[in-house]
Amino acid sequence: MMKQIGWIGTGVMGQSMARHLLIAGNQVMVYNRTITKTKELVDSGAVLAANVEEVAQKCDIIFTMLGFPADVEEVYEKIFNIANEGTIMIDMTTSSPKLAKELYLKGKNKGISVIDAPVSGGDTGARNATLSIMAGGEIEVFTEVLPLFETLGTSVKYMGEAGNGQHTKMANQIAVAGATSAMCEAIIYAKKVGMNPATVIDAISKGAAGSWQLSNMASRVINDDFEAGFYIKHFIKDMRLAKEESAENEVELRMLATVLKMYEEMSDAGYDNLGSQALIKFYDK
Repeated sequence: MMKQIGWIGTGVMGQSMARHLLIAGNQVMVYNRTITKTKELVDSGAVLAANVEEVAQKCDIIFTMLGFPADVEEVYEKIFNIANEGTIMIDMTTSSPKLAKELYLKGKNKGISVIDAPVSGGDTGARNATLSIMAGGEIEVFTEVLPLFETLGTSVKYMGEAGNGQHTKMANQIAVAGATSAMCEAIIYAKKVGMNPATVIDAISKGAAGSWQLSNMASRVINDDFEAGFYIKHFIKDMRLAKEESAENEVELRMLATVLKMYEEMSDAGYDNLGSQALIKFYDK
């Protein structure tokens, strides 16, 4: 019998990801606090749930793609109270490693399996099903849902015990912070010395300076496209989580602290809902 899949959180990333599961022939029930964000999925064949509780009652595998750890905690508490034993829950939100471990243990006590599986690749990766997925939890559960992960991404890695998916994503966001800042500084430098930034980026992206940010985000910056594929407010959340985890493990990450401070100034200036590539505005001011 085909399993009923639930998807909670159909924002910039979640909508595209849930659509890929639909296209692959899965039965998908969707829920989002802003119901209008589920319309395209429902028009494509998804079933609209009235609330989180209905997803918990009717679905065997439940994906969540939410904004902040507090959202994850709130939704999972509701699901834990209703979901059937044997339900598999997969949180693809970038969240707290500590929370991921707590949810895994709470689920285990109720006979519910929990996997933390944050992703990297942004809105482009979500649309094209080319995400990198990093998962923590029990290997048997990971293996069971692997075909669904492979519908969403081209790089799916099992990282070990619960929380390790989130720890891996912390490392990812640390690297992204530096790469985004470096991209913006390269563009600013090219402008200031009187060169065409697009020509410069094309030249350097093919060599040792090459990065995902240069290949995928630099053109948006050059074209003043600051639409959010990944919100500044969410990137700040991620960097703060990484900073907290590093502090607890007695690791000083100076670059992360510097980039986080720049983004916090962006937030104070009212740019929370722009894409992370809008960091160029920090340098342009």
